[in-house]
Amino acid sequence: MFRRNPRLLASISKLSSDLMCSHDVARSPMQSTTKFGIAMGNKGPGLSDFIKDLPRTRKDKIFPAISDTHAYISRAQLNGDGKKVLLVTFGCQMNVNDMEVVRGLLIQNGYIETKEEAEADAILLMTCSIRDGAEEKIWKRLKHLKRNQRRPRTVAVLGCMAERVKSTLLSTPGDLCQVVAGPDSYRDLPRLLALSQSGTKAMNVQLSFEETYADVTPVRVDTHTKTAFVSIMRGCDNMCTYCIVPFTRGRERSRPIDSILDEVKRLRDEGVKQITLLGQNVNSYRDSSSSSISFGVDSRMVDGFSTVYGQKSGGRSFATLLDHVSRVDDSMRIRFTSPHPKDFPNQVIELIKERKNICNQIHLPAQSGDDSVLDAMGRGYTRESYLTLVDNIKNAIPNVSLTSDFIAGFCGETEEAHQNTLSLMREVDYSFCFVFPYSMREGTRAHRKLVDDVPENVKMRRHEELASVFREISLRRNVSRLGKRELVLIEGRSKRGEKSMSGRTDGGIVVHIEEKEKKMETGDYVVVKITGGTSQTMSGEY
Repeated sequence: MFRRNPRLLASISKLSSDLMCSHDVARSPMQSTTKFGIAMGNKGPGLSDFIKDLPRTRKDKIFPAISDTHAYISRAQLNGDGKKVLLVTFGCQMNVNDMEVVRGLLIQNGYIETKEEAEADAILLMTCSIRDGAEEKIWKRLKHLKRNQRRPRTVAVLGCMAERVKSTLLSTPGDLCQVVAGPDSYRDLPRLLALSQSGTKAMNVQLSFEETYADVTPVRVDTHTKTAFVSIMRGCDNMCTYCIVPFTRGRERSRPIDSILDEVKRLRDEGVKQITLLGQNVNSYRDSSSSSISFGVDSRMVDGFSTVYGQKSGGRSFATLLDHVSRVDDSMRIRFTSPHPKDFPNQVIELIKERKNICNQIHLPAQSGDDSVLDAMGRGYTRESYLTLVDNIKNAIPNVSLTSDFIAGFCGETEEAHQNTLSLMREVDYSFCFVFPYSMREGTRAHRKLVDDVPENVKMRRHEELASVFREISLRRNVSRLGKRELVLIEGRSKRGEKSMSGRTDGGIVVHIEEKEKKMETGDYVVVKITGGTSQTMSGEY
């Protein structure tokens, strides 16, 4: 029981009376009152009266509001009506695929793509926010566009940076851009562009629990290429402490398997010879849509791995999707990226071993080889459990090509921890690694809870050492293939000259091939004798 405080009650009563007087509230005998004397009739002050002058910290995610827009933007204005747009993509392959979605939506709404900056009515930048350097490139490009502007046009920032920076992009001095659109708002681009052309700045950075663009046909920039990326899911639930992706791309959403298969079959009919299944966390794919007629066996998380969310169940798993996709055309190569090591049960590994058209290349991001750093990163595994998974994969697929990601200089990383990462790289024997110095991103769990305490010069040194060890390993691996024959899918002309073509092996290594008597065409499978190798590529003859 609480003890009544007469003095407190008297103070509250006086405050209530003062408030009522200040609002000229007259109580009639018909009005009921509380025990503190505040009128309950409809003429009394409401909550809005007391908070109307308080500062509001929550910012709008969509403005102008879609409902308000109907009053001054006609349906005809939403059509591009032949206006020219320049599309510029920065960052990862997911951004390339997103721009293919944007291209499809804009063409459908009457816009025409141009390659010339000077004739563009609108310039759309698809952005990356994974590191500070990626965002700095965008700011430089925005300033360049402003300096070189010769006539009125709209500049729009799309994607991850738009989602992270939001209205700051619109309020920055210099009027650098007029439209901001996050990864889940591309369908709203016709409205946003129409608003900007009427002189109104506009933004939509509302994240979605459902948007997968499953019904949008992506339009590729090179229609002659024989390789394509197929988006299967969006967002990420892993919440690694260093990563901004869950905040810029939202929660995981899987595209219905029927929609994916329809796109794969369309690409097959167009002559595409290789597809890469694409997403932030592809092997946690799980289709629970109503269109899923049959259900596969749940994929169990790999022993020794954990997540911040509960185990997902029901629907059709990544193994089921991979099974269906690989059956579309056994002459079409299948790759996938980017996965998380926790989602590699034997079911997936055995499928890769069994199907000849699923490439024996597996991207297995480690990020670090030290247990304390892995724990600080929130990765959900130890060095030992990661290496156990690697052994399981190598035992099942002896000729597998493993690739990985590593971060140098994460919060709290000691010199010993760095050496542990170098030793992991050598032990696993990767064919390729992406290595980056750590960049603290505002809004991540690391930003809220950890200290970025590794000096910048130390980060750079460790980054160079990681890259050096990777190059040492990959050079040895590539040189060891000298004199052997590899099946290569030709992807196009090599940068080495007009008489040279390039393609990739099953393991994903680029091979430059000099044409002699026999001519090669993009999309051909050719058996190549390896004649040379560097840390990045191999050379061969056909």
